[in-house]
Amino acid sequence: MRISARADYAVRAVLELAVREGDGPMKAEEIAAVQDIPHKFLEGILGDLRRAGIVGSRRGGGGGYRLARAAAAITVADVIRAVDGPIVSVRGERPTGLSYTGTAQPLLPLWIALRANVRRILEGVTLADLAADALPEPVRALAAEPGAWENP
Repeated sequence: MRISARADYAVRAVLELAVREGDGPMKAEEIAAVQDIPHKFLEGILGDLRRAGIVGSRRGGGGGYRLARAAAAITVADVIRAVDGPIVSVRGERPTGLSYTGTAQPLLPLWIALRANVRRILEGVTLADLAADALPEPVRALAAEPGAWENP
């Protein structure tokens, strides 16, 4: 599984909004500067997030972007789906839409299990968790495993 630049930037942008939730709207230029995200690229991402109901926007001098709902109600999975579509796909298809025959048959349950694990993690972490630097215990335990930080 790969996390696209678009998904990484989206999570970083909404995390910035979550951390500053009580400070009022933030301009895209400010988010881009603080998170070192190309401004034009971020504008497209924020548009996708707005259409998905994750951020809201207001025009004008006091305008900018804010979370459309509480940070505790937005998961990392919500953000990634808003900008990239399905979390796990195989050749651009959802695993449930695939079928294999012969010796490849065991692949389907493998892809389904992979999707279930990725979803369990990304749907179990909210923007509030990240903003508070308080990842859920199962996520912290996985990240603490010695092999988690190695590149085979």
